[in-house]
Amino acid sequence: MEKNINSVLILDKIAFDKIEFQRKGFRNDSELEVEFETQVAQKKNEDIYKVTLIFRGNKEKEYTIEISLTGFFSFEQTEDIREQLKRDLVGKNAVAILMPYLRSEVSLLTAQPGTESVVLPAFNINKMME
Repeated sequence: MEKNINSVLILDKIAFDKIEFQRKGFRNDSELEVEFETQVAQKKNEDIYKVTLIFRGNKEKEYTIEISLTGFFSFEQTEDIREQLKRDLVGKNAVAILMPYLRSEVSLLTAQPGTESVVLPAFNINKMME
């Protein structure tokens, strides 16, 4: 008997809303300060969700970076999924699905001449969302 291991949460579309890198100086020893923000919205009367992940970084006297990435999600089958489970899946799993796209873009943007490329570590999404 074959089990269905596919997620009921489906990424329908993905788009970068904002990609900004502002140079302030050249490579230095200051620490990159980072901030994450998530925004979740549901289309009225439908099981379609818009999840936006925003990354802001500031490396003093070197650069600032801001990336906004939005994923549009739906559910494969909705009749037997509790509302609380839907909210949990959208709130945590959607962010986990978007994170590799964000991580890749951060690395690309910081791979500029005169800067050190940033590779974001794997994050514990559950801890981030607390």
